[in-house]
Parts: sequence; structure tokens; C-alpha cells
Amino acid sequence: MMCRHCAADLDQGFLDLGFAPPSNAYLTPEQLRRPEITLPLRLFVCTRCWLVQTEDFAAPEDLFAADYAYFSSTSSSWLDHARHYAQMITTRLALDGDSLVVEVASNDGYLLRNFVAAGIPCLGIEPTRDTAEAAERLGIPVLRAFFGRGLGERLAAEGRRADLIIGNNVYAHVSDINDFTAGLQAALKPDGVITLEFPHLLRMIAGRQFDTAYHEHFSYLSLTTVARIFHSHGLRIWDVEELPTHGGSLRIYGCHAEDARPEAESVGRMMATERAFGLFERTTYAEFQAIADGIRNNLLGFLVDERRRSTRIAAYGAAAKGNTLLNFAGIRPNLLPYVVDAAESKQGKFLPGSHLPVVPPAALRERRPDIVLILPWNIADEIVERHSYVRDWGGRFAVAVPEITFL
Repeated sequence: MMCRHCAADLDQGFLDLGFAPPSNAYLTPEQLRRPEITLPLRLFVCTRCWLVQTEDFAAPEDLFAADYAYFSSTSSSWLDHARHYAQMITTRLALDGDSLVVEVASNDGYLLRNFVAAGIPCLGIEPTRDTAEAAERLGIPVLRAFFGRGLGERLAAEGRRADLIIGNNVYAHVSDINDFTAGLQAALKPDGVITLEFPHLLRMIAGRQFDTAYHEHFSYLSLTTVARIFHSHGLRIWDVEELPTHGGSLRIYGCHAEDARPEAESVGRMMATERAFGLFERTTYAEFQAIADGIRNNLLGFLVDERRRSTRIAAYGAAAKGNTLLNFAGIRPNLLPYVVDAAESKQGKFLPGSHLPVVPPAALRERRPDIVLILPWNIADEIVERHSYVRDWGGRFAVAVPEITFL
């Protein structure tokens, strides 16, 4: 395999999580009786441009199917994040009724609904049918397509270049990062702005967040590497912010290379931080496998010990990161009998690989577990607050990454 950006040979491994099904391929009861496809889940780092990437095995069309089960609006904290962003960027860029905002991977309209409410024209681009239909019901126009150079050039030819292009947690999900970035450049007005949010590779390593690796995440990104990719396509980064979302993310601000905006000091500071951390040294990546193995072993030991004590345990959150963790550890319903999730699109189905049944939150009151193991640790505070009644019968909340911790 060659690097998806610079085409260098990949010879430096980063993480091998064995075989797993796509993390959002939830199963119906009928599908449990059929063979299940699993694919190798291995990550490499390019030692030329330092792009961390999954080994090629799955096509985007197979991973992001029409009935894709992730709906962004399920999380109240994410809705708050989107609302605050919309207010901030509208003021910062002086967006109004003559502007055009384009969001790539607009999902169920969780973000663009704020621009619709403000009277700012917008367009969503979303390839998955069910989430696109949810956005359209909110009055958001949606193009049902995968984004890339061809679509960016089409928008430009139609006179629909954007004042603002938004991509929240999509840049890591694209299989052809060069084609996608070329599309951003083509679809952006000469004085337009791009904002992308993505989990920061530095935080993934520092926080031992190996469970953020899954097939749908083709890339794991640093500011320095994204700046190189942007530069190769006539774009540049002029500002960057650190965000607490998804265990630690970056929000980058991009523009055309010839744009006169000055570069903020935050860009140079973050690049220096990445270098000092060791993101451009082989040893940083060679040591990560042992960390993931240790977290897996600790979780298995914990669940086995609690089973011997007849402890009632429930998992919470049918999230992609949870599926990575459960499948890497080989956990099945005999150790963790069910998972609770608020998304109706997942209820009544089974997690890929582990086959844990997904049940609604009402099951917590009915079954009164002693321990609720929160799989999406990035929103643990929200989950604990929403279901604090678990403590009424002495129940406790816990997370497994980066270590077994009771909350």
C-alpha cells in the first residue's frame, strides 16, 4: 500500500486491531443468521508526510450506506456545539442573506438548521439517504452525493461557490483525501473560508484513544499534515483552535493560498507542539500497540471478575468507538449482555461483531444494572447527567478508556 496523500510506501505500523466488521454495520435479527463480513483493521503512518491511515480494504459506498445509523442530533451536547459554532462563525465572517454556506457530510441537519433559522442560504451535501431525508424535513436543501473534485467543480460551474464550507468530522472519513481537498478548493469563493473539525492525532496518542480507530476513519490527522495537504491543492491554513470534542479535536480555518488574510500565531504554536510531542518520530508510533493491548486486557479482566461476582453490567452507547473496543477485546453477550442507546435507528438491532442487543434507555430502570459501562467516553458527562437516576439503586458509571475509571 502507498500513502493516500503523497504515494510513499508505507512501512511503519501504528496499530493492529485484528479483524472487525465496519463499525456502523448494525445487524437486524434476520442478519444474525447470515455470515458477517469482517475486515482487517490496521493503521500505518507515512514517514514522508506523516499521514496516519487505515490499510485499504473497504469502499466508502459500503461503509456509508443508505441506512447509515449515525444521526448527529442524538447528542444534546453536539447540538449545543453546533449552535455555538453557527453563532460564532456568522459574526466572524459577517454572513447574511447574500451568503452561501455549504456543509459537506451534513448528516441530519444538526448544524445547518441554525443557518436556516438565521435566514442564511445553505446547502447540505450528504450521501446517506436516511440522514439526508431528516435534514430535508427541516427545510435544508441537500445534494445526495459523495463530495470531491467533480462535485466541487460542478458547484462552481453552477455559480454556487461558497462563502463558507464546513466539514465537521468528515475529513478523516474520506478515502481519497486529495480529491476531497481539490473539491474544497474548487467550490470555495476567492475570499471564502473553509472550517474543518477533526480529532487531533496528538490527542489520540496522548489520551490512549485507540478505540477511535475504525474502518470509516481512513485518516488520523495532525495540523502539520493537513497544512501540507492543503498547500498541495492551492489552499492554506490561517487559524486553528483546539476543541474538547471527541477527546480533543482541532478546528482549522482555511482559505485560498493567495488570500490576504494573515496567519494567526496559533498555527505556528500548534505545529511546534506537534513536533515537540514526537508526531514526526517513528518511535511514537511503534509504542502504541502495547498501550492498546494493555487497555484490552484490563477490560477483559474487569468484566470477568465482575461476572464472577454476579454483578449486573450494562453498556451504554452503541457508538463506533465502542464497537472497536468490544471487537478488539472479543467481548460477547456472556460478559456484557446488552447496550443501551437513545438512537431509535439502532434500537432493536445488534452491534456488529459482538452481537450485543441494542435496547432503549428505559431498560436501565427496568433492569437496574450495578454498573453502566459508557462506551462513548467523549460524552460520558452528558450520559451520567441524563441518567443520574441509576445512582438511586446504588448503580455506578464507568469508562474503560484510557483505563477502568468509575465516574
